[in-house]
Amino acid sequence: MSSGQPLNPLPGDREPTLTIAQVAERTGLSHDTLRYYEKAGLIERVGRSTGNQRRYQAADLAWLEFLLRLRETGMSIADMQRFAALRAAGNATVPDRLAMLREHRAELADRIRVLRRNATVLDHKIDHYEQLLLDEHEYEYEQPGSEELT
Repeated sequence: MSSGQPLNPLPGDREPTLTIAQVAERTGLSHDTLRYYEKAGLIERVGRSTGNQRRYQAADLAWLEFLLRLRETGMSIADMQRFAALRAAGNATVPDRLAMLREHRAELADRIRVLRRNATVLDHKIDHYEQLLLDEHEYEYEQPGSEELT
């Protein structure tokens, strides 16, 4: 999420902000996805410039980064929305958010175990086929008349 581009400061002493294009570039999300995330309640309403353009703050980017982690780990949009709603409700929901994250982490750990088991099976099959090719290659060189004349 860091492209090295400087943040665009607003007049006065307000926190520097980013345009939707800058956020899209930094996060890899499209403009439409960013608008959808706002409409779906995944991110709180983003501040606007005097020209009514979205202006994202550092906290918005940090939250987007966390949402992307949840998405990459397989959390459903519905669960992400539920988590975002709990977050917006304040500190009284910390126990509920913690429970959601623990449950999601346990599900992720289960998926990782399954993926590792499947990767091991694939590794064995790859080894098997590589050995078949080696055996076939050795067999070709052992056949009479297969030697190259030198």
